Amino acid sequence: MNSPAPTPQLTADPEGLLARLAALEATSLAREERIGLLEEENRWLKSQLFARSSEKSAPEEIHPGQAWLFNEAEALAHAAESAPASLKIPAHERGKAGRKKLSGLLPRVEIVHDLPEAQKVCGTDGTTLERIGEEISEQLDFKPAQSRVIRHIRPKYACPCCRTGVAIAPVPAQLLPKSLATPALLAHIATAKFVDGIPLYRQEAQFDRLGVQLGRATMAGWMMKLGGTHVVPIVNLLHELMLEDPLIHCDETRLQVLKSDKAPTADHWMWVRASGPPGRRIILFDYDASRGGAVPRRLLEGYRGILLTDGYEPYEIVAQALNLVHAGCFAHVRRRFDEARKAQTADNSTGGHARMALDFIRELYLIERALWDRDRPVSPAHRVRVRVDLSAPITTKFHAWLEALAPQVLPQSLLGRAIHYTLGQWPKLTTFLTHGEVPLDNNRCENAIRPFVVGRKGWLFSDTVKGAMASANLYSLVETAKTNNVEPHAYLSLLFERLPYAKSVEDFEALLPWNVKASLPSMFLQVVQCKDAVV
Repeated sequence: MNSPAPTPQLTADPEGLLARLAALEATSLAREERIGLLEEENRWLKSQLFARSSEKSAPEEIHPGQAWLFNEAEALAHAAESAPASLKIPAHERGKAGRKKLSGLLPRVEIVHDLPEAQKVCGTDGTTLERIGEEISEQLDFKPAQSRVIRHIRPKYACPCCRTGVAIAPVPAQLLPKSLATPALLAHIATAKFVDGIPLYRQEAQFDRLGVQLGRATMAGWMMKLGGTHVVPIVNLLHELMLEDPLIHCDETRLQVLKSDKAPTADHWMWVRASGPPGRRIILFDYDASRGGAVPRRLLEGYRGILLTDGYEPYEIVAQALNLVHAGCFAHVRRRFDEARKAQTADNSTGGHARMALDFIRELYLIERALWDRDRPVSPAHRVRVRVDLSAPITTKFHAWLEALAPQVLPQSLLGRAIHYTLGQWPKLTTFLTHGEVPLDNNRCENAIRPFVVGRKGWLFSDTVKGAMASANLYSLVETAKTNNVEPHAYLSLLFERLPYAKSVEDFEALLPWNVKASLPSMFLQVVQCKDAVV
């Protein structure tokens, strides 16, 4: 039997057939890559919705191949042996369980629960009992807010003979003349909105429950005048002092402004800067409709120090234009690798690579923890010496590992993007090795932004551009007070009371948060934990 004739398409053009097969194979591979990326994105989205938000790795997630790096006991012991005598790497300590003691600064009201006189006699021989001690327990009480009316009475005097005129004491200087608001009321409204995130319409309801009719429009007008005019000299003074500091952190976050040149739904921006040593820290908020490089250029004009930011490109352009030393943020690097870790399946090697990167970063943070110990401060020069000895070898190994891994992963995957982001930021990320003032991350600025973001969820938007600018100034004051361990309500009360009398630069300098501590009762000086470097 004769065999069937060959198919013409298979014999006529074998090279074309091979090309078609190659094209089909390439298409199949591209689809597999696309499916893999979509599955990874889906796992990441699920982790954002349902998984824990913490970036801290659980012990079981530590990569076994990095045991040399992350075996904490050996790592800490080796670091302590390699460190100078004055530097000790702290071990982990768990806080003791139990109820915390109530602050000794709070006033006490004593209630004595004594025995009746009839029971102060011995039941055996009738002898009068002697007091030999006492047992004391404490409870925290709370007195709800109360409103009161301050009546200003100015007696009038006149001569009963000539009756030529009337003598009366002058009206006390006030920040808002003819207003019914005292400095304490203004401080309460500002603190409630800009510290506690309570919108004015909710405050209006709170005042109503206290029997006070105080409209939100009235309160908004007060905040506009305070933030837009009266506190501007203080904010300008803080800006000038910030430009003298060796290091400035910078970041930005979104804001919605309804009435502006842009559409109501368009993004506006709140720019945040942080600087200063402990005890004289400064946090400044600045509103602008743009996210372009002209904004940080304006805010940093005249500055000649170190700029610490994330990887947003305009910061690099501004740093080059102003000839600034530009430092990068390891927290952003860690966040990207943590996203890659959360998006991988248990049997996927990519997740192991992400965990290895996180191990490298965590080892750097373990060293930094001792270098930023508030109880044992060290000089920037000392930090550089320790970093050269301990941190530089880790960064060298980390960089070599990233370069070797980069060609092996898909550039569009979360791991690939994390690797390429890190390598692209590497010169800025390693600035901390040669500049002791620079921490590993920009967390100080991000922590300053967080109260604004929380408040934004409550009040949602600013009505006008002037309102956004006024809010930025008031946020600057309360966050600067908080970071200097000054209770913001007490600070604003004192500030609003004394501002009408401030005329010179010296007068305004005396009203800066670190200069008013002596004027505030000790119960209003709060301790705020420093979170500049979080491990």
